[in-house]
Amino acid sequence: MNRVHRDNRVPELRGDRLRLRELRVDDHGAFRRILTHRVLTRYLGIDRMDPAQAHDAFAQALAQPFARPRRKYTLAVCALDDDTMLGTMGLLVEEYGSNAMLTSLVLLPGAPVRGHGHEAGRLLMAYGFGVLGLHRIWAGHRTDHHHMPPVMRAAGLRPEATLRQLFRTQGCWHDVDTYTALAPEWKRQASPAELAILDGSPSLLPT
Repeated sequence: MNRVHRDNRVPELRGDRLRLRELRVDDHGAFRRILTHRVLTRYLGIDRMDPAQAHDAFAQALAQPFARPRRKYTLAVCALDDDTMLGTMGLLVEEYGSNAMLTSLVLLPGAPVRGHGHEAGRLLMAYGFGVLGLHRIWAGHRTDHHHMPPVMRAAGLRPEATLRQLFRTQGCWHDVDTYTALAPEWKRQASPAELAILDGSPSLLPT
């Protein structure tokens, strides 16, 4: 059975170069900037939003910790020494089995953690494999998003398949290359910080 915190909130997850935390009301501006930005939404599985749509999406993301059971985790990416939201990282727990999909990795232009997006994925994978008790986590990218394969490999994900015409954005259908990690294999290459998250260290839990 999955082990979930009683309030469904994810504790702050700290890595070597960045950290993840739950969204807050004052993240609205950065969140809206991402979802209304023509370039930042180019490779996402959704079309660019207008401000009203982005506002509604933010309200839905803020409400995620109150869902029972919680299946969506949209977290803010921050620098280690600054609480400003620099991007997003997400996890979508599937309704069957012990599986989840990594989603919504986006970093704002000029963010000091750019180049380390794989670490955001690894932190959330450690939480998923540890606290949430997941067995399999997968992720994907459009086949024409050529910068993503090394990011996937750095996150500890292995190539798996190509899903043809998985989603439609910007008026076109897009193929997606998928990658996966299994808990027993991924845990063997986890860093000390990731192992602490996997073990549900008391220092990582909300007070």
